[in-house]
Amino acid sequence: MKHKLREYGLSITLLGLFFVIQVGLSLVGQRQYNHEQADHGQPTVSYLEYVRGPAFLEATMENWESEFLQMFAYVLLTAFLFQKGSAESKDPEKQEAVDRDPRQSRDVENAPWPVRKGGIVLKLYENSLSIALFLLFAIAFVLHAVGGAKVYSQQQTAHGEQAVTVVQYLGTAQFWFESLQNWQSEFFSIGILVLLSIFLRQKGSPESKPVDSPHSMTGHE
Repeated sequence: MKHKLREYGLSITLLGLFFVIQVGLSLVGQRQYNHEQADHGQPTVSYLEYVRGPAFLEATMENWESEFLQMFAYVLLTAFLFQKGSAESKDPEKQEAVDRDPRQSRDVENAPWPVRKGGIVLKLYENSLSIALFLLFAIAFVLHAVGGAKVYSQQQTAHGEQAVTVVQYLGTAQFWFESLQNWQSEFFSIGILVLLSIFLRQKGSPESKPVDSPHSMTGHE
């Protein structure tokens, strides 16, 4: 058990933190939602009603959307763009292992099944990470729009205005304000990481160059 915890400690810790913070978000979100409801003379909701409702869906998906977009773009862009000196970049002057043609490993016994299969299966597999991240972004984007449209419609009807469809909500400034304010922060933060990793170090982290490496070294080596 101790050996397994050591092997999977990173994912267990990250998912554990996600669960704790998500529960915290739902608790404070319900309080904030009910406070706004009371201010507008609307009925409050129970905790279960809130987490099953559009307000919590919108709040959650709005953030997931930007995170998955950031990861998709980062994985894809680092495949062909470079930043000299950054631990987050491939070295433009060297052939990297990640650029190796998997078709040369079709006969390797422990190679993943798509590599041994080849053809369209391999073509999809060699781009599967970016494809999966884009699909997760697309799902979160749609669910953000669905939840946001319901919340927006509730606000509209409370003020004597008409409700909107999901498509109509996609054309509102509110939807794009919610999305773009998150998107810009994601790209800014990852850009800062790329640049800071040129000059700064974190001993023991695979996201950092070795502490004694020169600033000009690109990648981790």
